[in-house]
Amino acid sequence: MDFEHQSEPLLPFDKFIKRIARYTFFSAVLLGTSLGIGILGYHYINDLAWIDALLNASMILTGMGPINAMKNDAAKLFASFYSIFSGVVFLSTVAVFLSPIVHRFLHKLHVDEE
Repeated sequence: MDFEHQSEPLLPFDKFIKRIARYTFFSAVLLGTSLGIGILGYHYINDLAWIDALLNASMILTGMGPINAMKNDAAKLFASFYSIFSGVVFLSTVAVFLSPIVHRFLHKLHVDEE
């Protein structure tokens, strides 16, 4: 997943669209995996129903906060670590998703400058 160097020409638009699709897919897999970890943790550690586990994991992953109370110390520890993990994953995923767009914009500015 390398980008072209500033001395190389701008990537053709059709290849750029394929690059965006690849980065979007990678971002979706990363978010889906992170959401799955949260769902499993909330379901098995906090004894939440699957739909409630999904809701809690989604809310934590997007930075909104938990919905249901944690029933035991293990659930509280899981929620703490999952919150930290989710913050890093969410911001990293946004960076991965936006990187081809930002790179193309900056590359185009550099090409136009010359």
